[in-house]
Amino acid sequence: MVEAASLTQVEIFEGLNQDRLERIAATSHEEEYRRGEVIFRENTPGDSMYIVLDGEVEIQVDPSILGEAPPQETEPASITVIRRGQNFGEVALVDQGVRSASAICRSRRVHLLVIPRQAFLQICEQDPTMGYQVMFNIAADLSSRIRTTDFMLRGRLLLAPREQ
Repeated sequence: MVEAASLTQVEIFEGLNQDRLERIAATSHEEEYRRGEVIFRENTPGDSMYIVLDGEVEIQVDPSILGEAPPQETEPASITVIRRGQNFGEVALVDQGVRSASAICRSRRVHLLVIPRQAFLQICEQDPTMGYQVMFNIAADLSSRIRTTDFMLRGRLLLAPREQ
């Protein structure tokens, strides 16, 4: 079982006391992956959030998932790298949709904390104040990611050749 002390450096748990961190740690489990191993694939159901305890995870999107074949053969594109103390897959805590990207071990090994959706929601029901704080932190994290994506998209649109 992961030590609650290791969760003090996780951004989405900011503002939680030791007791609340211990409850989160008690409902989670650890997993380890080696370089190149897939943690989860894009367009598959998600039911857990992950926190990197050690190592790096690459988040990739596959353009061919959109349905229509791209004009040329394309490889999945890396959109970010998740490092120690950062989380990914958090949307699975909010809804039960499919994964919007794939997660792949980038480092020699990655050590992850896995928080299952049902266990997390049960804790939130028992302690709504804690649930509010974590969900607020997740919303702030997602908001930051949306702003970054928006900025990148605007840059690509400005640099894209215009049709006449």
